[in-house]
Amino acid sequence: MGRWSCAGSGPSSRRHTAAPFRRKGGLPIKPAPCKEALMLVRFGFEIIISTPGPLPLILALSPHPSVTSRILGANKIRTEPPVPIEEFLDPFGNRRARLVAPRGQTRLWSDDVIEIEGEPDVFDWNARQHEVAHLPPETLPFLTASRYCEADMLSQQAWDLFAGTKPGWARVQAICNFVHNHLTFGYKFGRPTKTAVHAMSEATGVCRDFAHLAIALCRAMNIPARYASGYLGDIGVPPSGPGDFCAWFEVYLEDRWYTFDARYNTPRIGRILMVRGRDAADGAMITSFGTYQLDLFRVWTDELPETMTQADVLKELEQLPEAPALTLAMAGSS
Repeated sequence: MGRWSCAGSGPSSRRHTAAPFRRKGGLPIKPAPCKEALMLVRFGFEIIISTPGPLPLILALSPHPSVTSRILGANKIRTEPPVPIEEFLDPFGNRRARLVAPRGQTRLWSDDVIEIEGEPDVFDWNARQHEVAHLPPETLPFLTASRYCEADMLSQQAWDLFAGTKPGWARVQAICNFVHNHLTFGYKFGRPTKTAVHAMSEATGVCRDFAHLAIALCRAMNIPARYASGYLGDIGVPPSGPGDFCAWFEVYLEDRWYTFDARYNTPRIGRILMVRGRDAADGAMITSFGTYQLDLFRVWTDELPETMTQADVLKELEQLPEAPALTLAMAGSS
């Protein structure tokens, strides 16, 4: 890792242009041409839990294997006190980690820098919807009802609302518009058992409820839709307070998957995918086989200045950033 390939135009900028490369020692060299501007984003978390005894945990807190962008850092979950961690891929291709937290307090954390495109989510208003008979077999599991996305129970409402929309991107966007306007966001509205049907009737939710309802409505309209979550910081938008993980969803249109976000309902910069699945049950951040108390929860996703060299980045990673923590009532609910 001698140098970064391209750097962004600066924090909070919506578009990023090529900047001089710098070798590890900080001396600038001539930039090679690059097709798309890149930016550096520092991302990570710190979670502290307390347990009354040894507690088996399965974690889904690592970048998804499909994230092939260059990462500087350990790119793994670390613990204090140190405990053995077994990493594996689940049936949806998500990186998982299994460990046993000892009695007392356990600190979990990760802190890395990734080089990603400084462009918003891909948008294609002309993307067409496939007939079900022509869908690839691997997309079919994302057409049916699942634990949190009861497409069957919402089918009539979906057709009543969206039958008159143009199939394809326009229909998915109409669903996003509806969910965005129908639900009121608030951490106080989140609960582990809340489903798409509950969100529809209560008209409230957190990020995952926005995603679950949009997914269920898409599936009811014969559009493959899957759950996704990961990091999404305030890059290119005004600050929104302490960081958290974020949920969104993906739909299959015209031979590929596209990202949609019913909560924010606008293309965003800097998503870092962690998990995919039928719904949140397939990508829970922490699955515990016993009880624990959450003592601290904080997440950061911050653009770094374009002038940073690799040596600068490594120096920054020597200690965790001063990111604010969520209140315990809010933590992990989005």
